[in-house]
Amino acid sequence: MLYAKLIDEIKLYNPNSNFDLINKAYNLALEGHMQQKRASGEPYIIHCIEVARIIASLELNSKSIAAALLHDVIEDTRFTANDIKEMFGSEIALIVEGVSKLTNIPLQSQKEQQVENIRKMFMAMSKDIRVIIVKLADRLHNMRTLEYKTKKSQIEKSKETMDIYAPIAHRLGMSSFRIELEDLAFMHLYPDDYADLSQKMEKNRQERYDLIHNIKNELEIDLSHNKIEGHVEGRVKHLYSIYRKMISQNKSLEEIYDIFALRIIVNNIKDCYFALGMLHENYKPIPGRFKDYIAMPKKNMYQSLHTTLINKNGRPFEVQIRTWEMHRVAEFGIAAHWKYKQKINDAEQSSSLEWISQWMEWQKETKDEDEFYSNLKNDLFDMEVFVFTPKGDVINLPYGANPIDFAYHVHSAVGNKMIGAKVGGKMVPVTYTLQTGDIVEIITSNTSKGPSRDWLKLVKTSQARTKIKQFFRKERKEENIEKGKDQLLKEIKRQGLNPVDLLKPQYYEKVLERYNFQELEDIMCAIGYGGITSNKIISKLKEEYRKDHKEDPVIIVPALADSIKYSKSTEGVIVKDIPNCMVKISKCCNPVPGDEITGYVTRGRGVSIHRIDCINIINDKEFEDRKIDVYWNLNSDESYETQLDIKSYDRPNLVTDIMKLLSEQKIQCNGVKAKITKEGYADVKILVMMKNKDEIQELNRRLRKISGVFEISRFSKRQKLR
Repeated sequence: MLYAKLIDEIKLYNPNSNFDLINKAYNLALEGHMQQKRASGEPYIIHCIEVARIIASLELNSKSIAAALLHDVIEDTRFTANDIKEMFGSEIALIVEGVSKLTNIPLQSQKEQQVENIRKMFMAMSKDIRVIIVKLADRLHNMRTLEYKTKKSQIEKSKETMDIYAPIAHRLGMSSFRIELEDLAFMHLYPDDYADLSQKMEKNRQERYDLIHNIKNELEIDLSHNKIEGHVEGRVKHLYSIYRKMISQNKSLEEIYDIFALRIIVNNIKDCYFALGMLHENYKPIPGRFKDYIAMPKKNMYQSLHTTLINKNGRPFEVQIRTWEMHRVAEFGIAAHWKYKQKINDAEQSSSLEWISQWMEWQKETKDEDEFYSNLKNDLFDMEVFVFTPKGDVINLPYGANPIDFAYHVHSAVGNKMIGAKVGGKMVPVTYTLQTGDIVEIITSNTSKGPSRDWLKLVKTSQARTKIKQFFRKERKEENIEKGKDQLLKEIKRQGLNPVDLLKPQYYEKVLERYNFQELEDIMCAIGYGGITSNKIISKLKEEYRKDHKEDPVIIVPALADSIKYSKSTEGVIVKDIPNCMVKISKCCNPVPGDEITGYVTRGRGVSIHRIDCINIINDKEFEDRKIDVYWNLNSDESYETQLDIKSYDRPNLVTDIMKLLSEQKIQCNGVKAKITKEGYADVKILVMMKNKDEIQELNRRLRKISGVFEISRFSKRQKLR
């Protein structure tokens, strides 16, 4: 029985655990999930036990195990947060509630739901770090069983795992979790690349094992001769880290030499440096590849010495040197501090949670969920640089940071008064990318008028971006209100909407409530200082308007005769009762045989053919008077221009693979346009010639087989590709 295994595993590391509490939690979870099944067909309680087993593998205390067993009870059963609090106490209730998704808030989009759940989780994390430890265990087991989900769900969960949960595991120092999460997400996001790399790695596995074994033996002999007591182990780096290196360096697997590493674990810090000296005496070190994370630990508490050496056969290899305590923290991060303990001390908790609380404070100014998600991804990114103040203080910043980020990291007053920067004693532009080892000096002036709005686009850190927004919000409120009002009205009119109808109190008051604003001027001000986009506000206003009217508040509907662009005359459509009528396929919706269509009698230009769901005809007040019955000529062999919108996870050669497929299928392509969205997706639009809807569906099927592609749709509004 699986639950019995869990109990046995707990007894191995803590036979004095509170098993009454654990049994009580198990019985409640069993009762709550009694009738529920997972996608695999297994009873839902299996998932709860497996999550608890992952927590037990970290050797956490009884309350942590109980919270893991109960982690889905609030979300999926009749039991409430108050029930958990009454039965198990506030400590366990906080963890369970923090892990649970929001279920009773009427959000308008999947992205909003996702962002609000992350906000809620971070709020709970700032009080008890075990919230995210249990959440990571939950996500890890879900990723292990992801094959039972739909392809769409697999891709969505894997993307979120790669963007959010694996970086959080890294930020908390939980490398064992991060490695498995990354490899599982890699397998589902890029199945072809994963299979190819796995096959190549397996092919040379024995040769690699022999090489690691030989170097390991050499290092053990060296340690013994130098009377250093230590343990040596070798490992092959995980698949996703190798794949990421191949992509970033544009190299094949054969060209990547450091795909394995040796690790020396010693008893104390002094022996770490003795071992380093021994290595550099016996092997040739590669210049620039030494890193001292003992003297300068990473933000996630990671400590080790890193060096890359050349062995006797000229093969480079990496060695990490650390103590046993450093090794425990490197593997389990913050979770290592909970091992065997009922509670960690305030200093340990404070150190772990400082960046979470600080980050949440910075995000208070961020109303836009796209910006929040982007900030989170950027700030969790694992690459960082170490730079110095003129006094020698070390400051950690994300890779790509510039002097503006540095200035606001020091203090908001320094950033607001900044007029220039020096690196190594020389003036540099504010866009200069800081490098590890740079000595940075910020030049300030009391007469400075403050930061430029352009800085919002230049900074890398959300800390700097938030402080710049705070300056504009506080110092230039009237200017922001006017600027925001102008932006909002211009965008409303650009979209052909009626501001009088759209900005009625019953609509904007819902927006105030959604984003915690007090009055309409707050919305204008936030748009003005960059706290939220005018498009985001308009989108919410339109949603509220549609609840009353089932349509957008349109004020401008140009005559279709003047607005529609036509392709050549076609014989593929027959107009009922009107032979030899001039017929044009509308470019706004690009219908093809198989689509349901309707005709629109234009002013002097014949009949334009639209899909029945075309937004232009739906919004046209004259449509009922001008519509005419039309149908496809099944004997026609014409091809029609169709625009497809392909969404994929960004990767090299994506467009090349798409064009290769079109060429292989002998499909004419009249245009292609690609860009990267704010969320990091690749958005590729193609114009292709298709004979009918069946051909489009077949092309869609083939496109979906391309690695990374997860969504394909036909555009109903033409965008310029040429």
